[in-house]
Amino acid sequence: MTVLRIVVTGGPGGGKTTAADLLRRELGDRVVVVPEAATMLFGGGFPRRKEAPARRAAQVAIYHVQRNVEDVQLAAYPGRILLCDRGTIDGAAYWPDGPDGFFTALATTRQAELSRYDAVIFFESAASGGRHIESGNPIRIETIEEAAKLDKALVKLWSDHPRFFFVPNDHSFFKKITLGLAAMESIISQLSKADAQS
Repeated sequence: MTVLRIVVTGGPGGGKTTAADLLRRELGDRVVVVPEAATMLFGGGFPRRKEAPARRAAQVAIYHVQRNVEDVQLAAYPGRILLCDRGTIDGAAYWPDGPDGFFTALATTRQAELSRYDAVIFFESAASGGRHIESGNPIRIETIEEAAKLDKALVKLWSDHPRFFFVPNDHSFFKKITLGLAAMESIISQLSKADAQS
């Protein structure tokens, strides 16, 4: 079976981590979640500072951890679908000099990183609707304004993917998660069928 990588991304407070966990529970051993690299690093004590050189260093580290954690999960769980809590492109939205500087610094391109993944499911942040972002992740420190700005930047970075699915913000988190889960299940079904026929 070809490895299938699906990114679950979006601005802070979009519900992506909750959705990824629910899908893992729903689909069981068909999928394995690749945890968010930024949460692993910052939660483990990696310095989080606002100066541009520190922000660049953090995003370089996050990029490499993301790629390597994907490889670890692939080796540990061969044949499973990788459900990635964020992807290698996300760091471009946090790069102080803009996305082009991110891809240049990492000797890659946006197209090369898009092609790593078979599908992208984007959970719009509640901040985009001006709502307070509820997050169980203490690493998320963005204001509503910062989260909304990141959400827009991330949409722009990911939306050219041929299998990009946008889950809009909704006042009902249950409806939003239900829509996102349905999209994930549909994409996994389509990709699995295509893989079986190839």
